[in-house]
Amino acid sequence: MFDWIQQLADWVVFDTLHLARGQHLAEALNFFIYDSIKILLLLFVIIFFMGIVNSYFPIDKVRNYLSRNKLYGLEYLMASLFGVVTPFCSCSSVPLFIGFVRGGIPLGVTFAFLVTSPLVNEVAIGLFVGLFGVKITAIYVISGVLLGLVSGLILSRFKLERFLTPWVKEVLANAERDEEAFVAEKTPFLHRLLVIWQEVITIIKGVILYVLVGIAIGGLMHGYIPEGFFEHYMSKDNLLAVPMATLLAVPMYSNASGILPVVQVLVSKGIPIGTAIAFMMGVVGLSFPEAMLLKKVMTLKLIGIFFGVVSLCIIISGYLFNLIL
Repeated sequence: MFDWIQQLADWVVFDTLHLARGQHLAEALNFFIYDSIKILLLLFVIIFFMGIVNSYFPIDKVRNYLSRNKLYGLEYLMASLFGVVTPFCSCSSVPLFIGFVRGGIPLGVTFAFLVTSPLVNEVAIGLFVGLFGVKITAIYVISGVLLGLVSGLILSRFKLERFLTPWVKEVLANAERDEEAFVAEKTPFLHRLLVIWQEVITIIKGVILYVLVGIAIGGLMHGYIPEGFFEHYMSKDNLLAVPMATLLAVPMYSNASGILPVVQVLVSKGIPIGTAIAFMMGVVGLSFPEAMLLKKVMTLKLIGIFFGVVSLCIIISGYLFNLIL
């Protein structure tokens, strides 16, 4: 779907700037161009689409339905499963997170998506089957979905909406005002699009600096941190290998497809598969660039709580993998 963006990034870096493939600067710059265009496009499309949806399905009705009707956790499972079919990395999941919050979806349900989306997708599943077989793939997919579901349920108990930034609260308030005006005036569709377009531009202006800085950090990590840099911390004799692997993964940044070959190398060198997968989950589900993007929508306290809960779930998953496999 994004092949043309990769071709554009390759053309700029390798054909126009004449940087050599494999060079640290070239890889970092290529990553920055590709992810910047991809994420900004996703941000535009998702917020515009959610604006149209919200103009006909008011935020308060969505919120009231989800709060008054007991779905017995089904909404968390649905959000987690939706994360499986969206092939995004942790940073490109953030635009959907903003769209969900703007759409009045409860924060815990939104977190369930945000956790699962970078961890499990159809590309990663295909690679997992080829590298590790059907059994391990099935366990991984189930654990990824459960990780999102459990994290969302835990985070929902903390009533974390108060830790959203004033910017998000203002975006939400503007959306509610627009919807009330649409309903009261029975605004035609084309006129609604003009209001929605203005809101999209306002939101993108508010987050673009955070997006670019976050991707720049990710590009530097992608281009300059050697893939085997942390391997000696994950030996099978180290009882703390799983939490160390999870924490050491945070400075790195990749998607599930990009890190899977590294996981295969780690396993082939004798590192327990649970430890290697915990490392992979840490790389794709927790990262400094993601935290930088989330800083626009969450306070530092909320980011810390989110990262803490997800880290704990990943560590537990890693130990369980090592026991089962």
